[in-house]
Amino acid sequence: MADQHRLSIPTHGRGGIEITDAVAAVVRQAKAANGIAHVFVRHTSCGLAITENADASVRVDLETLLRRWAPDGDPAYRHDLEGDDDMAAHARALLTGVSLSVPFADGRLLLGTWQGIYLFEHRAQGHRREVVVTLLG
Repeated sequence: MADQHRLSIPTHGRGGIEITDAVAAVVRQAKAANGIAHVFVRHTSCGLAITENADASVRVDLETLLRRWAPDGDPAYRHDLEGDDDMAAHARALLTGVSLSVPFADGRLLLGTWQGIYLFEHRAQGHRREVVVTLLG
């Protein structure tokens, strides 16, 4: 059995936005009690990650690393149609990935104690991002 939902997530520029509660709400409404929640973002300049949800400094440090690994405005980039952050955002999306899977049981995500699901916006400006949650159970 499969069930699918679309979430519209507004971002405010670069950084991680916790979407655990939104995904958990989809799982609570699932027809199946147990299964896998596959989460996919339909864009090439943002990404998804499961990371620490207790200490916000973890996400600040992750942003620092992403800036180091894929800096804005690198003169070696050819793709800059939408500005200095354009190619860097695509590279960061490769680093974070655009999908993840989380098991669920009894209508609850089986995340660890300190884990949260995050949408990472890699563009400097905010956007509205579409996330597809597919439940397989």
